Amino acid sequence: MERVARLKLVLWMFVGLAAAVATARFLFGLGATTHLSDGTPWGLWVGFDVMGGVALAAGGFVITATVYIFNLEKYHSIVRPAVLTAFLGYAAVVVGLLFDLGLPWHIWHMMIYWNPHSPLFEVGWCVMLYLTVLTLEFFPVPAEDFSALARVRRFLIKFRIPLVILGIALSTLHQSSLGSLFLIMPYRLFPLWYSPILPVLFFVSAVGLGLLMVIFESHFTAYLYRRKPETHLMTPLGVAARWVLILYVVLRFGDLTVRGQLHDLLGGQGQVKLFWVEMALMIVIPLILLFTPQFRDRTNWQWATAAIGVSGIVLNRIDVGGLADLSRGTRLYIPEWTEIVVSLGIVAAATLVFLVTIEHFRVWERRPADPNADPRKLPEFNKVGLTWLGTPVIAGRVKYSLAFVIAAGVGFLLLGNPRAASRGVEPTPVHRARGNVMYLKTGLVNDQKPTGTAVDGEEGVLYLDADLTGYGVTFYHQREVERNGGEKSCVLCHHMNMPRDRDSGCYECHRDMYLPTDAFRHDWHASPTGANLACVECHAPGYARTSEHVKPCMDCHKHLVPAGATIKIKTYMAPSYVDAMHELCIGCHAKVALKENKPEIARCVECHKGKLNYADAQNLLYRRRALAGRLVVLPPATPANHSEGK
Repeated sequence: MERVARLKLVLWMFVGLAAAVATARFLFGLGATTHLSDGTPWGLWVGFDVMGGVALAAGGFVITATVYIFNLEKYHSIVRPAVLTAFLGYAAVVVGLLFDLGLPWHIWHMMIYWNPHSPLFEVGWCVMLYLTVLTLEFFPVPAEDFSALARVRRFLIKFRIPLVILGIALSTLHQSSLGSLFLIMPYRLFPLWYSPILPVLFFVSAVGLGLLMVIFESHFTAYLYRRKPETHLMTPLGVAARWVLILYVVLRFGDLTVRGQLHDLLGGQGQVKLFWVEMALMIVIPLILLFTPQFRDRTNWQWATAAIGVSGIVLNRIDVGGLADLSRGTRLYIPEWTEIVVSLGIVAAATLVFLVTIEHFRVWERRPADPNADPRKLPEFNKVGLTWLGTPVIAGRVKYSLAFVIAAGVGFLLLGNPRAASRGVEPTPVHRARGNVMYLKTGLVNDQKPTGTAVDGEEGVLYLDADLTGYGVTFYHQREVERNGGEKSCVLCHHMNMPRDRDSGCYECHRDMYLPTDAFRHDWHASPTGANLACVECHAPGYARTSEHVKPCMDCHKHLVPAGATIKIKTYMAPSYVDAMHELCIGCHAKVALKENKPEIARCVECHKGKLNYADAQNLLYRRRALAGRLVVLPPATPANHSEGK
């Protein structure tokens, strides 16, 4: 068992590192643990943990269909490990998804707040339902050792065929719907990957991956536990995988031919080189090995073939999930080490559960009635070709625990960087809007009205690009004033005034792009270089200095809230600029959309035009609001690209 012990030691080290990163991820947010951004909202955790994990679990529905639907009983001995692998694969997908979600505690929302028009809605439900089916399919295995669960086990075995059929249907839907997810973004995927038949390609490749994954898992456990390799069973699976891969090649290149995209195969872009690497690992090398005579009787040959093929198909999922993005190169995304550690930690944890399960339950072996019996003398030994491990012994507990703790400590040490210390939020000061307005403010004081001159020959137009990234919004100021009833509508947006000012700009209170800011500025009021106010001038003496016993700001700043404004001052912590603008604009647009039956008015693309395409607008809306600014901020553009009035 030295091989098993060494492997477990390494796996526990990866789990320990991942535990440290997970702590930082859920305490400090995505920005402290990823290189994701608004321009690249999906990365390794979606491409590998979710999409790759789903594909790796395809062996479950492939083998159960082979045995229970096509009645090929000779493969019955590999059903249990295949279902266990599928169960752990989908469980790993759920864990990986929790890391990528901005608000993971809202993952249950899809069960209550339905959006059947979203591909993610279907994906989420399929993952949840198929994981449930896999649990019910595998539950009779551990239930064999508990007499209290005998009745439940018999009930589940009685309904095995309906469960298998349901599992095949759900897995088929889910494997293909992951491809459907990318049909809505033809402008994001490189043409060599985007295809109208992407769901079909995903399903066919998943079948091939399922067959190869079963071969890999069988030979891996045989090597690890010194079992007799099931080479005779794996050979027909390899033959089936061979024809599945050929079908995939015909579909993939036939689609490129029909769509007139074959010329892209000769391009010099990085995506083209990535395509040929993917084809080599996924198709060319595995097919060459599958057609060689050595594949039929050589265990190492089968193992190497399966490992290369599995790597190629997983790379395909990662490519579609992000590496094949058209913007790759302009917004370079390289996974941070923390992202890689989390992915490795999830795989390591799933592998540990797999090893513990096969050691404690009858996954691919039959337990003799007499634990001291010689397995070589048992009649079933020669029939199924399996070796009894013996009664499981808990060993190395101290060693594994020490490896976990040391690795976690190293992880926390490596996380001691400014990004983690700042909770993953980088301060981003905002800048005033550029352009012209219909009225120019000049020297406004408390009870004066705005004065100035109209801009001749031009409509009042502002460009709202507070963080100078070029992802701004063109705002037709005068048009909105007239649409909402003239100058009296100013309070709809300019709902607070700075001292000795009127119609103060949003940037004057909402001073950070993603972080809330102190609009009151307590330190300035108490500072000798500021208002130089004594504490008792605002706080009632003899009482705790809380908001309940403080002088209202309106006593000094009578024009703080203009007449007609609907704002209710509860706290002087102004929300971030992005949250404030979205809340204000989307709320108004939603009312107009309902009133005039124009749903397009409330969509992102209505405001985010020009440089910001529809996909980026969706990313901005979701990421910046849901994650409360805990993403890495895009680097600011050069001043030359944002000159005054441009």
